[in-house]
Amino acid sequence: MNLDLFQCSYDGPLLAGVDEVGRGPLAGAVVAAAVILDPERPIDGLADSKKLTAKRREYLYEAIVEQAACWAVARATVAEIERLNILHASMLAMKRAVQSLAIQPEHVLVDGNRLPRWRYQSEAVVQGDDRVPAIAAASILAKVTRDREMARLNRRYPGYGFADHKGYGTAAHLEALARLGPCAIHRRAFAPVRQALGELVVAEAVTPDIEVELGTDAELNEEFSL
Repeated sequence: MNLDLFQCSYDGPLLAGVDEVGRGPLAGAVVAAAVILDPERPIDGLADSKKLTAKRREYLYEAIVEQAACWAVARATVAEIERLNILHASMLAMKRAVQSLAIQPEHVLVDGNRLPRWRYQSEAVVQGDDRVPAIAAASILAKVTRDREMARLNRRYPGYGFADHKGYGTAAHLEALARLGPCAIHRRAFAPVRQALGELVVAEAVTPDIEVELGTDAELNEEFSL
């Protein structure tokens, strides 16, 4: 955790940290998490999920689920990303996560420089996942949850390598996209996906599958809380 810890204006026990994962990928949902930590059960090693190994994230995920006072994970689907745009879909996922907390917070700290439109007293914290333990915990829950989802989707849509790149626009992903065309979980509003759609020789062979499969995104829109 960064020594430049954020000085919060709230000092009560019901402080929630919120973060999201998945704004940048070309495929898959955007996932957000909210966490209220239990000061009586501290968790050592919380940090920005991007700075942790996959093994360490998995270990901390289990610790957070077991030791946090309350946590929730929510998402915005591919269909919602395309309808709202990625920024507003991210805000929606964060709002859903906080609303799903079994214990409602008195104050919320959100990673980044923007806040969702909601009723909660809240503050945006730039680099919050490296400065606020509760945000770091949320970033870990969101990252592990989304990585697991992309691994499952890799089995449903083989050939794209989702288990490896998690939907991000790597060279391998772009090559598969050009070769196979977009699948149902690709974000068609994103430029590389639009380009792949435009280059398909028989676009009508892809369109019906996309329309049908988008309905299954509801399966990924369940919200979990303890």
